[in-house]
Amino acid sequence: MQDRHTFDTDQSAIESAIVSGILSARIRPGTRLGENQLAEIYGVSRTKIREAMMRLVTRGVVQVSPRRGWFVVEPSAEEAVKVYGARRVIECGLLRNMTVLPAAGRQILLDHLDEEKQAMAVADRQRLTCLMGDFHIRIAEIAGNDIIIDLLRDLTARTILISMLYQSDFHAAQSHEGHCRIFEAMDAGDFLKASELAVTHLDEVETGLDLTRQQDRHFELRNSLSLPPLHATL
Repeated sequence: MQDRHTFDTDQSAIESAIVSGILSARIRPGTRLGENQLAEIYGVSRTKIREAMMRLVTRGVVQVSPRRGWFVVEPSAEEAVKVYGARRVIECGLLRNMTVLPAAGRQILLDHLDEEKQAMAVADRQRLTCLMGDFHIRIAEIAGNDIIIDLLRDLTARTILISMLYQSDFHAAQSHEGHCRIFEAMDAGDFLKASELAVTHLDEVETGLDLTRQQDRHFELRNSLSLPPLHATL
């Protein structure tokens, strides 16, 4: 029993660390996740790493390449459209089924929106990327549906990967205003309006993507050499 518990804990820790790295925009699309390196970092066997990677594959954030290893996914334009479609369905349905915003939940969202303002004030894009995704997960947590929390966490991680590939401009103020409108409707007890505003918000974010944008396969090296991003000259 103890061995099994340790095995599950190890897998969970590895999965959570990778998903958290994506949610905070610290792990980029296409990042290689080496079995040997991860096994050494976590002090576990390669078998356990492989099991964790296989679970992340089913969650849609990791893919395996024969003879090359495990990589963070690089969503295609078609996949991006599907991810946003899924988020509309889930988030709209979630809000439509809410009937009350508890006092504790209200404070959580107010504190979160305040964190967004603070991050915007210092132009902390990495922190903002994390916060913008977390807002939607916070609503699921307040609703108390564990299944939707897990689904939204994975979809949000994929959304962030999509943004890093296809979003040429970061409209933090626009996203923050969208979050504020959703909160105001929830605070007024109008969850139907909140659900409609959530769809509008996701529409605005998706519209800001350039799904024809060429991916920069040499981003890390270009960044290390202090060269401008590939899209800067397009």
